[in-house]
Amino acid sequence: MSLLERIEANSGEDEIEPGKRLIRVGDDRGVSVSERLSQLLHRLSWRTPLHGLRLRGRFPLKLLAVPKDPIAGDKSVGEAILAGTFVYGRESCPVEGLHFAGPGLSPAFSDHLQSFAWLRDLAAAATRERGARLAETLVQAWLGAYAGQVCERAWRADLWGRRMLFWAAYAPYILSSKDMIYRSAVLNTLARGARHLEKGADRAPAGLPRIGAWAGVIASALVVQGGPARLGKGEAGLARALAASVHDDGGLVSRSPVEQLAFVELMAQLRAVYIAGRRDMPDFAADALSGSVAALLAVTLADEALSSWQGGNMLSRRRVTAALEGSGARSRALRQARGWGYQRLHAKSSVVVFDAAPPPQSRALTGGCASTLAFEFSDGTDRLIVNCGGAGLDPSALPHELLQALRTTAAHSTLTLGDRNSTAIHDDGTLGKGVSQVELSRDETIGISQVEASHDGYARRFGLLHQRRITMSSDGRELAGEDKLVPEGRKRRSDPVPFAVRFHLAPAVEVTSTADGQGALLRIRGGSVWQFRCRGGMLGIEDSLWIDGESRPHGSLQLVITGETPPDGMTISWVLKRAR
Repeated sequence: MSLLERIEANSGEDEIEPGKRLIRVGDDRGVSVSERLSQLLHRLSWRTPLHGLRLRGRFPLKLLAVPKDPIAGDKSVGEAILAGTFVYGRESCPVEGLHFAGPGLSPAFSDHLQSFAWLRDLAAAATRERGARLAETLVQAWLGAYAGQVCERAWRADLWGRRMLFWAAYAPYILSSKDMIYRSAVLNTLARGARHLEKGADRAPAGLPRIGAWAGVIASALVVQGGPARLGKGEAGLARALAASVHDDGGLVSRSPVEQLAFVELMAQLRAVYIAGRRDMPDFAADALSGSVAALLAVTLADEALSSWQGGNMLSRRRVTAALEGSGARSRALRQARGWGYQRLHAKSSVVVFDAAPPPQSRALTGGCASTLAFEFSDGTDRLIVNCGGAGLDPSALPHELLQALRTTAAHSTLTLGDRNSTAIHDDGTLGKGVSQVELSRDETIGISQVEASHDGYARRFGLLHQRRITMSSDGRELAGEDKLVPEGRKRRSDPVPFAVRFHLAPAVEVTSTADGQGALLRIRGGSVWQFRCRGGMLGIEDSLWIDGESRPHGSLQLVITGETPPDGMTISWVLKRAR
């Protein structure tokens, strides 16, 4: 059964709550000076003799259990490792003579190597005997460089949490050696890493890093040593981390689909640890896993890959499928999200993902986007309307100037007013004033799917609210929209304000405009044909850009409805109909 069929089979149980709801952004003050100072002092304490004493203690003679990694690795990446090259996104480096923190590596690539997540890919491509020879050589290199050196690059709590999970799962690859000195070094380092984690997991940055750190504490208790006391502390810490970083609907507060995918993978690994330890996963953690899967399904399009939000891109269909299958959760797609904020409309083979919430707080995500009320639309396996996307896993894959441009409102399929972002984007990467609340309603009582939302991002500057209504027919062959600019508050501009409603098109979409300037014919190469019509402005065709799942930019086109709105507002309407 395909991913889309699984979503459709379960989505009928999802009840849509009637009436309007208000979604507000919280205090977006970022990380305080005192918090930064506390984290700095904590890292400096690693260099003291006292911290060295904390890491001392008994070490195990063997692991208590070996969990099975439930997530399938990428065989092609594993084959590249066997051939002598580590590949991560668009980056690569030689395996021979690997220095895990080499100056030529981006921070994301370095973290990938340090976490040993690549063991998953190696195991997908190699037999245990062949893979173990290489894996043990690399673990030996890491031990030589970092086992006795507690430093941020290798000993951050989030890295140790992930390393604990991967070393435990791939113990047959890294502990097959008969060299007792090497085996003792690995087990001793695992024990020291567990003590380091236990002391510092709560100091990891809030969100996925802190969740991963506490997952590592739990894994160390069930797989390495520590027993009930460490397990209880780990579960209490994980509960706190989840409460602070995950909405009630299962979505991360970062609102990043790329991070959500990593969250599903992490919780699936933790579930495997409990299975190996012959213990039941606590209800709060099992609920978090189920909710994380539902939220992830909500942001997949009909091609079974991610839609592009908050600096992310589609990644790969293989990775999404592997995470969902490995989770063991039979969750249905979350259609009416609350905190997660993404509304999903699905009819037959058509899927819309609609951003109906304020941007994430700056402390929750670096590089958040001003994308409120944008949407993506796919017809079967073909993407039609998209956002420009982002670098995804590795921000260094694209130039800084391009990354900043991809965060703007104009890089998303929504309305811009006065050539301004709906939420300000500062030079230091943080988000400023703009959208503080979104009012949302959804209706599916008359055989169609309809979502209506408004945001206040332009109220302060222009005295206007942006309202957007999107309606999908029951057969998925028609998508109608209406964008309204509605007066709000006392502030009024006496002069007209220019607007632009943008519809970024996937690279495979060919466009032919109609003679009256109010419509266009959209042909998906090798696929369907859609007719586009609009009222309330002039329709033009402009160049655009789309970032694929490997962070590569592709030239594309966009439909743009332009005009000027009077001070008392106006309405722009548009419709997409499938011609064949």
